[in-house]
Amino acid sequence: MQRSLEQRMAIKFCVKLEKSAAETIPMFKKAFGVDCLSDRQIFRWHKAFAEGQEDVNDENRAGRPSTSSSDDNVKRVRDLLNTDRRLSVRLISETLDIAKTIVHEIVLSL
Repeated sequence: MQRSLEQRMAIKFCVKLEKSAAETIPMFKKAFGVDCLSDRQIFRWHKAFAEGQEDVNDENRAGRPSTSSSDDNVKRVRDLLNTDRRLSVRLISETLDIAKTIVHEIVLSL
């Protein structure tokens, strides 16, 4: 995330210097190497900044928000594990009605 944010700021800088997207891409490939944004992403951000966008952060995306690993669910998993540390991820998942993958992530983060 930090890498792409840094590159977006650099794209905005290139736009302010009135560099075209075609001029920006080779500079980015040289400066960032294998960590460089794709050509398509550079063109997309260049166009957005050229049209007046000031914010370098991504816009919010539509879709279902990730709420499974919320603080409440972390607390529920922790409380259940405190009663019996030998519970399996599957059993915790079924007991709390949380996806196994989310329970696994929570357990690993504890």
